[in-house]
Amino acid sequence: MNLLPKRSKEFSSAEYWETFFKKRGASTFEWYGTYVDHCAVLHKYIKPKDKVLVVGCGNSELSEQMYDVGYQGITNIDISEVVIAQMKERNATCRPAMAFVKMDMLQMEFGDSQFQVVLDKGTLDALMTDESEETLRNVDRMFAEIGRVLQVGGRFVCISLAQEHIAKKAVSHFSQRGWPVRIHAVEEQGTANGQFTLPVFIFIFTKFKEIPGAGHQILEMCANELDKPLRMDSVDGLLEAVKGRQQYALLRNHLAKHSSSRESVTLTLCDSVSGKPRYTFHVVDLPSVKSSRTNHFAIFIVPQGRETEWMFGTDEGRRQLGKSAEFKRLLVVVLHRDQIYESMEAIQSELSGKVMDLAPPGLPPNQQVPFLSVGGDIGIRTVQHRGTSDMSGEYIIEDIKGEDGNYFRHLVFLSNINVVQSEAKLLHNISKSVSSQKKKKKDKRRGRPCSDAEKTSNPKSGQTVDKSYLCCDHHRAMIAGLVLLSKRSGLLADTPFSLLVVGLGGGSLPSFIHDYFSQSTVDTIEIDPMVLEVATTWFEFSQDDRMKVILADGLSYIHSVADGGKVSYDVIMFDVDSKDTTLGMSCPPLAFVEDAFLQKVRNLLAHQGLFILNLVCRDHVLKEKVMAVIKGVFPLVYLQKIEGEVNEILYCQLSVEHKVGSKDLLEAGQMLENTLKKPGRHWDPSYNLAEMLKTVKIV
Repeated sequence: MNLLPKRSKEFSSAEYWETFFKKRGASTFEWYGTYVDHCAVLHKYIKPKDKVLVVGCGNSELSEQMYDVGYQGITNIDISEVVIAQMKERNATCRPAMAFVKMDMLQMEFGDSQFQVVLDKGTLDALMTDESEETLRNVDRMFAEIGRVLQVGGRFVCISLAQEHIAKKAVSHFSQRGWPVRIHAVEEQGTANGQFTLPVFIFIFTKFKEIPGAGHQILEMCANELDKPLRMDSVDGLLEAVKGRQQYALLRNHLAKHSSSRESVTLTLCDSVSGKPRYTFHVVDLPSVKSSRTNHFAIFIVPQGRETEWMFGTDEGRRQLGKSAEFKRLLVVVLHRDQIYESMEAIQSELSGKVMDLAPPGLPPNQQVPFLSVGGDIGIRTVQHRGTSDMSGEYIIEDIKGEDGNYFRHLVFLSNINVVQSEAKLLHNISKSVSSQKKKKKDKRRGRPCSDAEKTSNPKSGQTVDKSYLCCDHHRAMIAGLVLLSKRSGLLADTPFSLLVVGLGGGSLPSFIHDYFSQSTVDTIEIDPMVLEVATTWFEFSQDDRMKVILADGLSYIHSVADGGKVSYDVIMFDVDSKDTTLGMSCPPLAFVEDAFLQKVRNLLAHQGLFILNLVCRDHVLKEKVMAVIKGVFPLVYLQKIEGEVNEILYCQLSVEHKVGSKDLLEAGQMLENTLKKPGRHWDPSYNLAEMLKTVKIV
């Protein structure tokens, strides 16, 4: 027997419901769950002595069950004469004080302010099947009538699927009239029996006197039935929270039935009190893993501060992690900064219910799901400093514990929390936040050498940063490429050369060159004064006669110096990120690889000069265009891909006469490395120049 209408608009017609209840007969039909599903919230907002009006009651048992637990001041209305007759007959003997009245809720016959509560379960959803003028008029009439019959301080309790157009209409209508709005998300009971894949929400609209000109709105979201409400800043923010819950339910439903092997699935759970991200889940499905009873599902906790590593921070890395763990579904869990995690055991306890929502199809009942991690702990993350750059926004300096037990310092801009802007290895653990640093005067003039005050070294006593260690493989590759400067005698540690670096970051790249190449002179262009302050204060960057920073726009500086014709550099390096997240290229900004600008770079190079570019581009079409421009300006271009990263390093020269064969390149690399390993100076044994140069090729 098919009871559903041919068109959704029929849900709002009286004729449809007459036919529906005649066909349905006396058997109940529960839209959006039963009394048991909603009683925790209903009891919070409805008192036993309240006069309650149920609009569009249908033949649901909701009001009957409420009556049986003590709510006896209930009046039920419905537009269907058939269902009202059925309900009167069903309740005449056992619930004599409960009223059932045939009445149109759009034109009720009750006097003003007669009820403390108006309760609706699915009626608004049935009425607002579209956004036509007629439908919107009827919804406005429904809301107006509810507002009229409610007492001041009374509540309109609306149980709904909260489809976007319905939620927006209801929340906007009542919040504009000064009514506080609170939304409770209800556990998705319908998912279990297949009735609904979307979660159910309970809207609580409390009637306040309308005060003309009052702009303050009270908008709150409760992630679960009895969670503490989270205050939202706007109607849009509240509706986004509802949408997030709906998307989670749809995703959960999808993952319970299907594998996500062909798509990347990620979701973030927020703290119920602060609303800030607490956990991010990455679902990794590997159908190729051979099934056994115990390898269906596992949880992997990424240690704090290591979420940007290739293994944990990329789809490819996480798939490799899943293959190594040999589970058909691996849930990779990232822990967010600004959150407190007591222990691995506490995380397991907190997540045990949520992660099972994302279990794969076919998981055996009572299957124990293991929690995995690196070394069995949750890592260490210590935020040392927070600040704000006028150009790049909020940033943090944090120290994290690496896989090998060493500690590393990170600069992270909060506009892109998944990218470590700068990284340095620490000589020892800095476990406590450093005392407030001396603030330096800001001079925002561009194109000037830095003041003496800005040249001061880190004010903390003793050295903290290991400047001999290059954390970034692309920095190692950029330095290895310096061998292309070699002449017949080869490039040695004491070979004099001039270098221009665009992009300072934490200063590790120019500092390494300055420290290990004793006759080098390094100019670094940095557009953001705050980056220089961070590099000086937190990464122990310093300046002297051979090292200076010029605060300027790199584009403007190169234009002006190249046009002047009085300055040239043996080497120019671009290691500057793009703030434009709409492009598929995060390094460098697009303007830095346009033909006219690269011609300026070419003009600024010495005759046998070398241009080194860190290119990070995920857009293959854009990358082909960039490569074509670069090869059009520089006759000789070498390429080195960084294993496990998107970074590609380009070494560009002015003439094919400078071409170096692979064998000569490796020999030059080994010769340079031998001269850099000076007695008494630390050399990182993991840094092998010749080994890095093996993958260099001409494009």
